[in-house]
Amino acid sequence: MGKSTAFDPGIAFSRTLGLVTREEMQKLHRSTVAIAGLGGVGGSHLMTLARLGVGGFHVADFDTFELENFNRQAGATVDTVGRPKIEVMSGLARQINPGVNIRAFPAGINSDNISEFLDGVDVYVDGLDYFVFKIRSEIFKACYDKRIPAVTAAPLGMGVALLNFLPGKMSFEQYFGWKDADSDVTKAIKFLVGLAPSLPQRRYIVDLSYVDFKRGKGPSTPMACELCAGYAGTEVLKLLLGRGKVHPAPYSLHFDAYMDKFYARKIWLGNRNPLQKLKMGIMRRLLEKQQSRNS
Repeated sequence: MGKSTAFDPGIAFSRTLGLVTREEMQKLHRSTVAIAGLGGVGGSHLMTLARLGVGGFHVADFDTFELENFNRQAGATVDTVGRPKIEVMSGLARQINPGVNIRAFPAGINSDNISEFLDGVDVYVDGLDYFVFKIRSEIFKACYDKRIPAVTAAPLGMGVALLNFLPGKMSFEQYFGWKDADSDVTKAIKFLVGLAPSLPQRRYIVDLSYVDFKRGKGPSTPMACELCAGYAGTEVLKLLLGRGKVHPAPYSLHFDAYMDKFYARKIWLGNRNPLQKLKMGIMRRLLEKQQSRNS
């Protein structure tokens, strides 16, 4: 006689017990996590947190899956090309937990719906494309104002760079120092150097011509996206359960699997730190040099 196929969350998520208590598992079931962007990192975040047993999600994405997503995005397959990412990924989450509560924002996030998107949310996890600056800044500001912990895990090279922005600590704006007058290239440089002050991926990138901040392009790997989901998922677990050390910005935490090295830095003053300014200047010159070669 075969096993019953009836879904039982007590069985489906039971292998996590021992690392969390039954009471903590119930707390995860009652929690709500917001994820903006369901591509490379955002889709993996949703899958990881759904398997962790988180019971509620607010998800936002206006894009569809295309062939160029195949190298890293959890929902990108031959069968999903042209389909909305939010539809595909929400369906996959419900295949993991039919009882999951998903509030979808298929038009993506904009200035008018940020408050609604964050309503009732316990933790926000950033899954926006690297080159989305305006809305990213607005979401992190809204999280700070609403005292919602916000986690960003960036897939850089073959590693993950993680920052936590917690209520009452250094804010996203204070750390990265984006200004309204900054060009997108300047914001991209500030974002990169702020996320990964040690820049280990520079040691193994083989062709800088594929890094084009003006066109919003850069190389990516599936390993980095999965590392992001694992690291961010662990931070979310600690935040939701209220146990375990969570290092807030200006702590920068970066693991690079290719280099087999973990980089932990406290970046005093964030990008206002003189060393950070020096690194930004060097990065700008490297990119300008590469741009001149490409043109």
